[in-house]
Amino acid sequence: MRRVILLGSTGSIGTQALDVIRAHPDRFRVVGLSAGHNAAMMAAQAAEFGVEHTGLGASESCQLVRDVDADLVLNGITGSVGLGPTLAALEAGRTLALANKESLIVGGALVKRAVAPGQLVPVDSEHSAIAQVLRSGTAGEVARLVVTASGGPFRGWSRAELDGVTPDQALAHPTWRMGRVVTTNSATLVNKGLEVIEAHLLFDVDYDHIEVVVHPQSVVHSMVEFIDGSTIAQASPPDMRLPISLGLGWPDRVPGVGIPFDWSQASSWTFEPLDETVFPAVALARQVGTAGSTYPAVFNAANEQAVEAFHAGRLGFLGIVETIRRVVDAHQPPGELTLESLAEAEQWARRAADQLIGSGS
Repeated sequence: MRRVILLGSTGSIGTQALDVIRAHPDRFRVVGLSAGHNAAMMAAQAAEFGVEHTGLGASESCQLVRDVDADLVLNGITGSVGLGPTLAALEAGRTLALANKESLIVGGALVKRAVAPGQLVPVDSEHSAIAQVLRSGTAGEVARLVVTASGGPFRGWSRAELDGVTPDQALAHPTWRMGRVVTTNSATLVNKGLEVIEAHLLFDVDYDHIEVVVHPQSVVHSMVEFIDGSTIAQASPPDMRLPISLGLGWPDRVPGVGIPFDWSQASSWTFEPLDETVFPAVALARQVGTAGSTYPAVFNAANEQAVEAFHAGRLGFLGIVETIRRVVDAHQPPGELTLESLAEAEQWARRAADQLIGSGS
């Protein structure tokens, strides 16, 4: 029986994790829950699963992780606010199933220094796929990671067509049902840029050996090319409960989570290059990931401010990545990477983004 603390229990990842746990009460027991603000929903979850320990917000999530005895923490919080709970889980010696990619991307070297071998398990579908495929070879046999992208709702659009995109259009993802920020990030492909940084940090593969390819069907979740020329892919119908279950049960699989393919039915899977002229977020993410230090934190913070402004009607769709680019270009990193310098860089980036948005420039 694996004892689980679930952070972000009322969000998309959290509710699907509870679906998995609900179906497998013999394997998992929830011993702690936290949420950002939906106290009523969390209370209902706690009552259903018999959970005594709950918390609201990042600070109470950190305290929950430190104080409650657990085997595994699933961090499903959205945004860089998840960094504190991520570090708390690692420092407490818990296995960390990480769906909160921002904490790894923002924390960078701080998270890498805190993590022990085998302690961090990725939950993003792309990185879960890579982790599964890497069982097929040694680190020295890896030639390239191939991260797949659905292309979002605007695949094939020109920049001129993107100019008038509305928030409702940006939230109409063709495959996945996610929260507002992640869904918007998928439309701009900022999310894929963040995933490139995440792949570099998780698997210690150089940026030059991480490629993004557009795969609209979203059934091949990522691939690994090996030095002998073979490429191995992980494929499954698009359902986040599968990578979530792997995060909960790693290294063991949880039976009956997803519905397998019906191989008696004809189907086609297609792959195409990413148009980085129309969607420059991935190239910008490579730039900030390579620069390191506080640049990824600035990239992420500026994006969060820009996404909020877009949904409030204060910024156009193309302005999201343009705002990020201008904030990144203006950033001066500190001499040393610490929690304090990260916090200062994020605050500066949010102010800088807000000033750009407010000025209409």
